[in-house]
Amino acid sequence: MKASLVSAILIRTPAQFNAKAYSGKLMRRSRDGKWLSGVSLPTCRFRRTSTTRNRTMACFSLDASPIIGTMDEGSARKRAQELFQQAYQHQAKGELDRAVALYKESIAVFPTAEAYTFLGWTYSFMDQYDEAIAECLHAIEVDPDFGNPYNDIGSYLIQKGQLDEAIPWLEKATRARRYEARAFPYANLGRLYEAKRQYRQALQNYKRALGEQPDYAVALQAVGRLQAMMN
Repeated sequence: MKASLVSAILIRTPAQFNAKAYSGKLMRRSRDGKWLSGVSLPTCRFRRTSTTRNRTMACFSLDASPIIGTMDEGSARKRAQELFQQAYQHQAKGELDRAVALYKESIAVFPTAEAYTFLGWTYSFMDQYDEAIAECLHAIEVDPDFGNPYNDIGSYLIQKGQLDEAIPWLEKATRARRYEARAFPYANLGRLYEAKRQYRQALQNYKRALGEQPDYAVALQAVGRLQAMMN
């Protein structure tokens, strides 16, 4: 698939970071106006990774080196969430290097699928798609039920022009147990199949996106466009 064919159907958005709250979700758009994908608002359900009998947890960096000794689990959760929120604020301002550093600090204190996913998202704004995919794989290791990283891996593979490789990841996102923005992987599949000129499959996935979010403008417009073309 030639890049020009794919780019012809991409959504164009302003060059700066653009994220808005919508029905409890974030509508995610890449900085360069490419593929739209979705993430839940940063509510951060932190998951226990290891504890001692005294309910304390060793805090490790990404290379498994202890950085702050031990703290009780509640304190670790709270501190990690504070760092996550700070990272998100910097990301929203376009201060991406600082956001990366803070997401990593949050992960070092208490690893979560959300923090890994948002770290990957930040890398994608820096056009570092391989790094973004790697962080999403870490997120899946922490919580295989979390749908966002599956969709994001699919989106990043599309950015890299690897359309066929993106399909299974987007399909996994549609089946994830914990995912509040299921319309996004369906819409991404719709765009992908439209780029491959497989219009019936594209239309089917756009309609599935509307089944998840009936007022999703992108899918509504795509369904109208394809139905007019196919009739």
